[in-house]
Amino acid sequence: MAYTSGTSSFNLDLTEIVEEAFERCGSELRTGYDLRTARRSLNLMFAEWANRGLNMWTFEQGTINLVPGQNTYALPDDTVDLMEHVIRTGANTASTQADLTITRISVSTYATIPNKIQQARPIQVWIQRMSGQTNDSGAVTVGSTSADATTIVVSNASDLPAAGFIKLDSELIAYGYISGNTLYNCARAQRNTTAAVHTTGTTVYWAQVPAVTVWPTPDNSQTYQFIYWRLRRAQDAGDGVNVMDVPFRFINAMVAGLSYQMALKIPQAIDRLQVLKQQYDEAWELASSEDREKAAVRFVPRATRIGNGGY
Repeated sequence: MAYTSGTSSFNLDLTEIVEEAFERCGSELRTGYDLRTARRSLNLMFAEWANRGLNMWTFEQGTINLVPGQNTYALPDDTVDLMEHVIRTGANTASTQADLTITRISVSTYATIPNKIQQARPIQVWIQRMSGQTNDSGAVTVGSTSADATTIVVSNASDLPAAGFIKLDSELIAYGYISGNTLYNCARAQRNTTAAVHTTGTTVYWAQVPAVTVWPTPDNSQTYQFIYWRLRRAQDAGDGVNVMDVPFRFINAMVAGLSYQMALKIPQAIDRLQVLKQQYDEAWELASSEDREKAAVRFVPRATRIGNGGY
């Protein structure tokens, strides 16, 4: 009597994925360079997937504790975008906890708000989709910076944006504005880093972190939390022995996509290019159409008053 395997754990590590892709191209994996160029193509393909649509397996929930008087907060560096977000009040009391709508606005809308430091419960959010890179600003700190300092003097602030984030040693710091070479309204220890003393001559790095800016600026009438659901980047391909940050249902699309990408580089595979492209498109369509929300959708019209009369 025959039995099934009893397991559902099939997966491929990077080397097996590359081998399969090369075989579909009518070639084979032979050298370390072959593996390296395939890994590069795979990482570029993951970036393409992030642009193609929502990858459900990369959804993560996060929480930011809002601080009275501070309106901008850093997101994790690998954030692609935010899908949903609410303002939570009464977070420490189950009987009074409430999640309230906060509306996403564009930079153009935020720019037209006349009083950006007005304090109240936040009702709007502007999402800054920065690269996550950290670059040397060419400046160093002037004088010792205490762990609770809200102003930081640097040698030359000309290459820093008017407001944003800097990194000193391992501490991430938000600042509100610059006057001369002094950074003001510094919010220390952002994104769970630790406020620390920084000595004279510490390198100032410009941290281009993704961030959210809420409006109105939080007041101190109650405790607010910004609860969000983010789309993160897929993890890198790795070193050859690890499996990919891709669910089972996307394995074939991943292999098909890599085989097409490799065929663009292998001269003898040029005659298979069209077939491999077609297979990739079909495999992606099957996987992506399955990778979606399956809940019911409800549309509610929004009424807007026109003049003094009707809607």
